Amino acid sequence: MPNSSHEHHWRERITLDPAIHHGEPCIRGTRVPVSVIAGSIADGDSPEQIMDAYPQLTAEDIRAALKFAAEAVNNADFIPLRFDTSR
Repeated sequence: MPNSSHEHHWRERITLDPAIHHGEPCIRGTRVPVSVIAGSIADGDSPEQIMDAYPQLTAEDIRAALKFAAEAVNNADFIPLRFDTSR
């Protein structure tokens, strides 16, 4: 079970600034988009590989990006791309 004192700490690490990457969510103090971190994890990169590629990031930044991505999916409305008509 997550520690409640750290539950929202990730929010302090993410910024949405129209002047940085057109307002795309980025790790605060960097120009590294959350989407790049989530995509790298999805492609099989380890947090260590991401930190090697982006030395300004910490393990906590990567966890924050993944928490942000999970929160975004939980709060998104999805439109099906294809309907399953076999049912």
